Amino acid sequence: MKNLEPKALWSQFDAICQVPRPSKKEKQIIAYLQKWGKDHKLETTTDETGNVLMRMPATPGYENHPTVVLQAHMDMVCEKNGDVKHDFLKDPIETYIDGEWVKAKGTTLGADNGIGMAAMLAVMDSKELKHPALECLFTVDEETGLTGAFGLKPGTLTGKTLINLDSETENQIFIGCAGGIDTLCTLRFRRAEAPKDMFYFRVAVKGLSGGHSGDDINKGRANANKLLARFLAKVANQTELRLVSFDGGNLRNAIPREATAVAAVPMSYKEEVRIQLNHFIADIENEYSATEPNFAAELESTKRTAYVMERATTRKLIYALDGCPNAVHRMCIDMPGLVETSSNLASVKMIDENHVQIVTSQRSSVEPAKYAMAQMIESQFKAIGAKVEHSDGYPGWKPNPKSAIANTIAESYERLFGKKAVIKAIHAGLECGLFSTKYPEMDMVSVGPTMRGVHSPDERLHIGDTQKFWTLLVDVLERL
Repeated sequence: MKNLEPKALWSQFDAICQVPRPSKKEKQIIAYLQKWGKDHKLETTTDETGNVLMRMPATPGYENHPTVVLQAHMDMVCEKNGDVKHDFLKDPIETYIDGEWVKAKGTTLGADNGIGMAAMLAVMDSKELKHPALECLFTVDEETGLTGAFGLKPGTLTGKTLINLDSETENQIFIGCAGGIDTLCTLRFRRAEAPKDMFYFRVAVKGLSGGHSGDDINKGRANANKLLARFLAKVANQTELRLVSFDGGNLRNAIPREATAVAAVPMSYKEEVRIQLNHFIADIENEYSATEPNFAAELESTKRTAYVMERATTRKLIYALDGCPNAVHRMCIDMPGLVETSSNLASVKMIDENHVQIVTSQRSSVEPAKYAMAQMIESQFKAIGAKVEHSDGYPGWKPNPKSAIANTIAESYERLFGKKAVIKAIHAGLECGLFSTKYPEMDMVSVGPTMRGVHSPDERLHIGDTQKFWTLLVDVLERL
């Protein structure tokens, strides 16, 4: 990968891929950045949250030009396929080239947002590029809580123009984003002795595309938790169903790709449950033929367990999950094609012998709608007796159609590539939303190269578009 062009960029990304950087566990990448700044004799500071800021002087002739802020987050989503052995706290990301794409072997690639970090380091490492004074901000824990952006103190940055390098399509310039809020529902249940006259089985849904719960939520992809609940609800409608366990999804901002449950039905229903699974598979293959070509569902018998969830709670939980709002709730009227409000049934897990925990993530570019969506989820699970808590959430970033930096980038793009870039808002959370609350006068924009399958092991980075991204960034900095 480091031999790809431009080598200045790809070599930096290759080096970053060698450093473990899971969300909330960024000590190794922080140390790497601190050493990098010191080795390059740059003013390098780290705040109490863990954000690293490097300041680089202007190149000759640009001393009187306004300072520009470049920004990316240092953490990555750590997802892997079930058959892959990889320790994200120790092992480097194993990259390879597949045609026009750079990929990772069975894990997330970390181009989100490693390629943004690499671009900043490549700019500061260059002896040839022209640019004004730079403030390069590397933030922590963007993926699971926007912790770095929350912890950034007003006054840390002096630049009035910020270029966020965390977008995922090279011809798009983002000037706005959705806000979000997470909901945690904890349901207490009693256990009962497992009946002897029942058929115990393990059922799994797997092979789904997954993806980012904001940017990919409108692409018609299936949610593993929803599919598994749908099957179990159908069985529960026809016979007694006793749940032993349910385990699906991991991250609040990833559409779950796999989910597994252990359950029991009367022995007389043993063959029928297999028949129902075959019908279910046929229905899903028909319904999601365009978006889930690798969908699979499996059912296998298991030994009788010691305990099962009490009958009443089993039905309440399965029906609540089956009915839980998920995916797109409303499209934006003012910006056609933009999702306004959505929800993701992110994870369902038995956290101990008496509690099941459900995590959902709501997004909206309209603040009241964001909270209304969270309230809808709260109502769904309070109705079955669950304890419901909400995160503090994060604000959206109101679009500024008159953004000077957006217009500058659009002009450079058209001149360089002979076609117009698209200026738009995104249904994902960007740190710009929080920056706008602390630096309300700052002119901001978000750009990046093309990547697909983000937040899943299918994550891939387009080689040609990454070169275009670099060419554009270099041109814009020189113009600024």
